[in-house]
Amino acid sequence: MDRKYLIQDASQIPSPSLVVYLDLVQKNIERAIALADGDVSKLRPHVKTHKTAEIIAMQREAGITKQKCATLREAKMIAEAGVTDILIAYQMVGPNIERLVALKREFPDADFKVIVDHPDGVKMLSQAMAENGMTIKTMLDLNAGMNRTGIDAGDAAVDLYAQIEDAEGLVTWGLHVYDGHIHDEDLEDRRKSCAHSMALVAEMKDRLSAKGLDVPLVVMGGTPTFPIYAKTPEIEASPGTFIFFDYGYSTRYPDLGFTPATLLLSRIISIPTADQITLDLGYKAIAADPQGVRGKVVSIEGAELAHQNEEHWIVKIPAGTVVRLGQEVYVCPTHVCPTVAIHQSYYLIDREGNCIDKWQVTARNRELYA
Repeated sequence: MDRKYLIQDASQIPSPSLVVYLDLVQKNIERAIALADGDVSKLRPHVKTHKTAEIIAMQREAGITKQKCATLREAKMIAEAGVTDILIAYQMVGPNIERLVALKREFPDADFKVIVDHPDGVKMLSQAMAENGMTIKTMLDLNAGMNRTGIDAGDAAVDLYAQIEDAEGLVTWGLHVYDGHIHDEDLEDRRKSCAHSMALVAEMKDRLSAKGLDVPLVVMGGTPTFPIYAKTPEIEASPGTFIFFDYGYSTRYPDLGFTPATLLLSRIISIPTADQITLDLGYKAIAADPQGVRGKVVSIEGAELAHQNEEHWIVKIPAGTVVRLGQEVYVCPTHVCPTVAIHQSYYLIDREGNCIDKWQVTARNRELYA
């Protein structure tokens, strides 16, 4: 097992538990800044992965002053942490519009921004802001190929942006473009895919400019693509997974240079046969996505994760491997973001392998006001 993941005494850490290596988190933050050539103004990290106020504080200490999120609870956590430049990259509909109004009322100094991709979304936001005597910066969510949300570049997108411009209580504030469909493992192929997205943005900016419409901000990308956007003028990059990283991204995008900083601590609860053990790590403690390999055992050479249930995970081990009941087994999750959201808290491990604290996953709960 890699020595950077060793814990000196895990006897007081229950299993299954999430453990986070603080020194590796710090190095990942520093790596992100380095990939942006030291220009922290190019970075707007997404809190979706860590959902933790203390991580925001670490980023602020490194000079990062802007954040992006998906949920209103995440937005509240960011505001509580003292960050004022907050992009909520999620369409506000139904009661969430009223909750947004309440959030703006609670944090009047926070500069919240939201996104829209439909005329009705503009109308609903405008009505709520006008009725409450508020304004909010509103960005057009542009579809660059993800085909999940966002409006395609074209006449309808220009018209929608103009609708935002004319709407009471809304201030047009640019373009939001998420490119989670870009999965190119080869860096040059990834650059070509990003160039296609940037061409769409450039086309939209030209068309909007021709109509006299300003584009103050463009926010693009996720972890695999952000180093490309971070080096592009007039674009903010918004990585999320980089902060903890995971087995999936580390195997597919080694060029990024991040290190998985989060593991699952589990224990052997059964040894049915000489070549099989069972862990107390079911899919209620590690994300059940993606399909296939959900994690990598990093503490037993040659271990292969097999069948998994809610509270159990069967592991095949090489013949002759010496194991014992209650033995600690460390697993690197394939997809860390939903894994973190399963846990109410995680244990902090320092550079020497000591468990020094436990931090709450503050924004895993979507309730704004319990």
